[in-house]
Amino acid sequence: MLGLMNTYPSSRSRRRFLRNAGVVIALPVMESLIPRAVADAAVKKPVKRFVCLSNNYGVYPQAFFPAQGGRDYEMSATLQALERHRRDFTVFSNLDHGLQGGHACVPSLLSGVMPVVAPNFPEMNMSLDQKLAQQVGAATRFPAMTLQVNDANLISFTRTGVQVPAMDLRAMYRALFVDEAAKNKTAAHDRFARHGSILDAVRDEAKAVEKSLGAADKAKFGEYLEAVRGLERKIAQDEPWIDRPKPKASQPEPPQGRGTEKDLKAMIELIALAMQTDSSRVFTLTSGFVNGDFGLSGGYHGFSHHGEREKEVAALKAIEGYQVAMIAHLIDLLKAQPDPLNGGTFFDHTTILYGCGMATGQHTTRNLPIVLAGGGFKLGEHRVLPEGKTERLPAANLLLSVLQNFGVEADRFGTSTGTLRGLSWKA
Repeated sequence: MLGLMNTYPSSRSRRRFLRNAGVVIALPVMESLIPRAVADAAVKKPVKRFVCLSNNYGVYPQAFFPAQGGRDYEMSATLQALERHRRDFTVFSNLDHGLQGGHACVPSLLSGVMPVVAPNFPEMNMSLDQKLAQQVGAATRFPAMTLQVNDANLISFTRTGVQVPAMDLRAMYRALFVDEAAKNKTAAHDRFARHGSILDAVRDEAKAVEKSLGAADKAKFGEYLEAVRGLERKIAQDEPWIDRPKPKASQPEPPQGRGTEKDLKAMIELIALAMQTDSSRVFTLTSGFVNGDFGLSGGYHGFSHHGEREKEVAALKAIEGYQVAMIAHLIDLLKAQPDPLNGGTFFDHTTILYGCGMATGQHTTRNLPIVLAGGGFKLGEHRVLPEGKTERLPAANLLLSVLQNFGVEADRFGTSTGTLRGLSWKA
């Protein structure tokens, strides 16, 4: 795992002390180096974190879902790597968004809303990570990080329904640890100033335009103004970070393109480092497959249309099993790292979600593969939810529970009808 030097500001000028000592020492975030205001705020309101790992093709369900419900279930083949953490995660059965549409449902994982019907919802198809990012605001350099390894990340959407561009392994490392050149910082300041001036002019003209609109048009215009305000908030959040130095990694940029096995592990470790430096607290990551991974020949999409053929099924088990193994690896990393902002470990205050908006490669969308770990939730079971059409609970209820646990004041999110019954947590 990469080592790094934290850059929390301090009245003791820790960076000067290290320089005067004539050495550069890799240090973790330490409680004594956190500003008192930050520490006091942490006491009043716990700092929460969120990670979602997904794929675009669902899972092979016979290997994913345990055969028994409850706490003493036998671990399924795909989830085997999580056995050592069995008391710290729950796998759900019969939880989905009630949608139809195959691949078109993949983007709905973190909202329950398909992009095509997004205009019918107050926050469109805003994804859970972006809602959490609003809560984080300017507290971190990156309110959220949208990431991908060998496949497109299709699950992150803004409040205006815009898909968030994703970073690959190389881009994430450089975003976290490589400072911009002075000329690029100047250009960024100029760009923010220019955008600010444009938004000021737009806002002033909007006031005059709004007066002449009818009721129906005012509602639509309100959505436009909210988008303008969103840009203003983003400028206010991002600009102060331009001149703040980034933490310095003690190891070089991890090579990219060595196959999903190595790239995904490196990305998981970068996520842990981003938390450790408090560079970001919210992450979505989609993992894919390239020909040759795990000694396999073919493509992820082709494997997902397996027709119960032995070779394709074995490939899916290998791919999905490794994704789950990387969840276990992340849990290991977070349990081993003390959390200076909250006490305990990073895992104690991090919610980890694994899932996909499409259940299987046969385009089914019922019974999504969903695993929830960490975050202070009371977990440790295979929770079999009601299966009947009139009894089913929307998966968005789980998303709302995660939102509230994170500290967001909301009574609805996406297609939720409430929080998920029987899922409790501690602040």
